[in-house]
Amino acid sequence: MAVERPALPPDARPGVFKRRMLRLGLGLLLSVGVILALVLFGGYMDGFDPQKLDTTETDVTYCTRNGLDLQMDISYPAFGGPWPVLLIVHGGGWSEGDKADLFISPTGAGLLVVSINYRLYPAARFPAMIEDVKCALRFLRAHAGRYNLDPQRIALVGYSAGAHLAALAGLADPSAGWDSGPYPFQSSRVQAVVVIAGPANLGQSFPETVADLIEGVFGPQQLVSGSPVTYARPDAPPFLIIHGDADPLVPVEQAYLLHEALQKAGARAELLIVKNGGHGLEAVGGEASPAPSVIFQQVLEFLARSLGPS
Repeated sequence: MAVERPALPPDARPGVFKRRMLRLGLGLLLSVGVILALVLFGGYMDGFDPQKLDTTETDVTYCTRNGLDLQMDISYPAFGGPWPVLLIVHGGGWSEGDKADLFISPTGAGLLVVSINYRLYPAARFPAMIEDVKCALRFLRAHAGRYNLDPQRIALVGYSAGAHLAALAGLADPSAGWDSGPYPFQSSRVQAVVVIAGPANLGQSFPETVADLIEGVFGPQQLVSGSPVTYARPDAPPFLIIHGDADPLVPVEQAYLLHEALQKAGARAELLIVKNGGHGLEAVGGEASPAPSVIFQQVLEFLARSLGPS
C-alpha cells in the first residue's frame, strides 16, 4: 500500500521560501568573494576546463542509488580559483523540493555554488537523505581538479528540512554509518554550516503537520539518531543558526537547542534570532528585525571568518 505523504502548508513549500529569500536580499551573497578576499587566483587545477568560467553546469550526477541518479547543479565564478564551495541543501519537509529552489548565482562571488537533489519521502526514508548529502561532499572532493575547487573550504547552507540535513552533515562523523556509497576514501567534513529555520531535536514537540512528516520520514526509532543535537562535539565546524521567533512550523526553541548543544560541547556557534520572523524569515505580526540586509551581512561575515583564504 502506498504511503500517503502529509501535505506541506503553503508557507512551508520551498518555492515560496525561494521567492522570499530573493526578496530578502540573498543576492548579497553575490559579493561574498570580494568581502571574503576569497577570489585568489592560484592557477587552474589539472582537469579544469576554463570555458566553464561564468557558466552553470546542470544535472551533474554525483551518486546513483538503487538505479536513481542523484544530481547537482554547479555554477562557476567568472575568475579566480581554486574556489571555496557553497553547497546548498533545499527544504521541503524531506518530501518535496528541488535543487533549483534555493539556487544562488555566483557571478562575481568567488564561490563555487553547488545545489543538490537528494532522495525524498515517501519513496525513501531516513537516513537516505543524509547519505546523499554526504555522498555529494565526497564527490566534490574526489573531483576537485575537474571543478577547480578548494577541498579544504566547503560550507553548507540549508533551509528548513535542508537545514536539518546540513546541520547533521556538519556534525555526524563516519561512525554514524552514513558515509556509504562511492568515494569511500574522501572526507564528508565541512568547514562551516549555515542553518536557517532547521529542526535540531526531533524528539521535541512540533505542529501536527510537521510531526506527521517526522513520524513518516524517521519513525520513533530514529528520532535520536536523526537529531543534529545528538552529534554536537568540540571539533564541530563553526555554525551560524538563523531562526524567526514567529516560526509556525519549526519552533524557535529548535534554534536555541542547537546553539546550546554546540556551546556546551565547546564548539563555535552563533545565533541570530529574527524578531517577528516567520518560517521564511518574513515579517509576521510586525516588522521583522534585524532587516534582511543586516541578516545577510552577518552571513557574509560568518563565511569570511569560517572559510577565509586558503
